[in-house]
Amino acid sequence: MQWTEVNISVGVKDIELAESIAIMAVPYGIYVEDYSDLEAQALEIAHIDLIDEELLKKERTKAIIHLYISPEDNPAEAVAFLSERYSAEGIAHEIQSVSRNDEDWANSWKAYFKPMEIGNRLLIRPLWENVEDTHGRAVLNIEPGAAFGTGTHNTTRLCLEALDRCVKPGNTLLDIGCGSGILSIAALLLGATKAVAVDIDALAVKTAVANGVENGFSEPEFTVIQGNLADKVSGKYSVITANIVADAIIALAPDALKFMDDASLFIASGIIDLRADEVITALEGDGYKICERHDDGGWVCLVCKKI
Repeated sequence: MQWTEVNISVGVKDIELAESIAIMAVPYGIYVEDYSDLEAQALEIAHIDLIDEELLKKERTKAIIHLYISPEDNPAEAVAFLSERYSAEGIAHEIQSVSRNDEDWANSWKAYFKPMEIGNRLLIRPLWENVEDTHGRAVLNIEPGAAFGTGTHNTTRLCLEALDRCVKPGNTLLDIGCGSGILSIAALLLGATKAVAVDIDALAVKTAVANGVENGFSEPEFTVIQGNLADKVSGKYSVITANIVADAIIALAPDALKFMDDASLFIASGIIDLRADEVITALEGDGYKICERHDDGGWVCLVCKKI
């Protein structure tokens, strides 16, 4: 089996948050190369003060996070997710990817991305796969390109399942951090009349627009905006989705309330289970009521209402 090595260089001050985000993408095969406190660590761990000259020459202001990703976990999507989330958190970063057997890793993962039934009403179909029998499900055609969101990751799947349960005909949707646009398109296929998707990443916006067209949706029915929530969005929405990271959810939740009425739902995912209680406490403090919690593979999705 071919593996992809992903090397992420970040400033030492950002290493803890950067590592937490990296674990979201791949919760295995990860180690951090950090020499910022080399002398102190050598004394504390090995009880020595004689350090190899080559180690002393290592970069001290930056750390490198090393990930090793198997093909069925979609290396291209993992890299896109990491770049999106680091940019959203303001973490300066460089990402390099190397295929261990020199094959085109950006495309080889496609062999492992198959059509998936989600909930009771959706079928996710990658563009390179044919589906003969949809079993009456709405078919969402997806080409992730360089943006996060194919439905294979636990966080995206939890959101899609929540939309399958919650979206009613005539609803409107606001998708914060839209990535590939998969959540907005799913809502439209499930009966929503309007979806507005927002992302700070230009490549994600381009991918979301293309995926919308592939599924027959464009403006004004499907609007994709590059920018942040507060500056670019107006109005009220039946459902708001935020499939991002815990810190970003905590930060944007107060603003999201402005776009909700008493019947609106806020679906938050991308929350690692170790931080679920922290996110719940923050949401409740902002004025949300937690209506549903769903866990999958160490990830948590919350469905909330405005108190």
